[in-house]
Amino acid sequence: MPSEEIQLVGESPSFLRVLEEVSTVAELDKPVLLVGERGTGKELLALRLHFLSKRWDSMYLQVNCASLTETLLETELFGHEAGSFTGATRRHLGRFERANTGTLFLDELATASMRVQEKILRVIEYGEFERVGGTGTIQTDVRIIAATNEDLPTLAQKGKFREDLLDRLAFDVITLPPLRSRKADILLLAEHFAVNMANEIGRNVFPGFTEEARELLLAYDWPGNVRQLKNVVERAVYRNNPDDPVGEIVTDPFESPYRIGNESGETSSRQVAPSYELPLDLKQTVRDIEIQVIQSALVKAKHNQRKVAEMLGLTYHQLRNYLRKYSLLSDS
Repeated sequence: MPSEEIQLVGESPSFLRVLEEVSTVAELDKPVLLVGERGTGKELLALRLHFLSKRWDSMYLQVNCASLTETLLETELFGHEAGSFTGATRRHLGRFERANTGTLFLDELATASMRVQEKILRVIEYGEFERVGGTGTIQTDVRIIAATNEDLPTLAQKGKFREDLLDRLAFDVITLPPLRSRKADILLLAEHFAVNMANEIGRNVFPGFTEEARELLLAYDWPGNVRQLKNVVERAVYRNNPDDPVGEIVTDPFESPYRIGNESGETSSRQVAPSYELPLDLKQTVRDIEIQVIQSALVKAKHNQRKVAEMLGLTYHQLRNYLRKYSLLSDS
């Protein structure tokens, strides 16, 4: 994969600072530790580190440490000899051996066992290891980039991560900002993902987002970060009429009145009608109730007005009239 295909989109100061750190440390043959929440782009930054380094034309391999058991991770990283365990019918070359003169990206390293951590430390310190079931020492020249969404210093204090390995990995630590701290990049990223999705499904043009959709994209907290934004935008584009701007943003694809375990409908049918003291101002009371119901629906639908209209049994234009009537429009 050439470096120009690594798409890192953003212009916020925190994001540009990360790119600058990556560019500076890429030239050194030292380990780098990438720290950030899930979905912040650690894998893309690892690729960028490799392609900006002197090893750019050598092998780049990666392993997700959380996806393998301790035994499988050990053999995947260091290889094994034939007959070293049941099912090992022939020699297997591990990632450290195959990535010689290149880069090895260890994702979710915090999940690796102490035994595997010890063997990784030996590679960093001495550039050598042994295959599982082997007796000969193998030399390798590999640059290690590791990534985690855990607080490794705290894990080390608790004895759940090797302090000596942390010391060696932490030559330079690059912490990626979550998307909620990159507000200036949200719409830029959304547009980028939307255009790509439109091209993918054969549409010649992306008509943009409505103002309501843009407001929702900016207001949402994005706990899944860039990965979640990409999924949400792509889903919105393919569901949308190709000639209309995207107006419906669904952040939770599981949201449904029929969702398993959702008893809201049953509960609401048993709710006791509110009581009021008489005499009262009927017009003002009805006004207050309507405002309260509409505001509650707006929150539940995350300010998606078309969904609010559907929830309240109104047309979109009827809902807009209510919002204007009660000054509930954000653009009023």
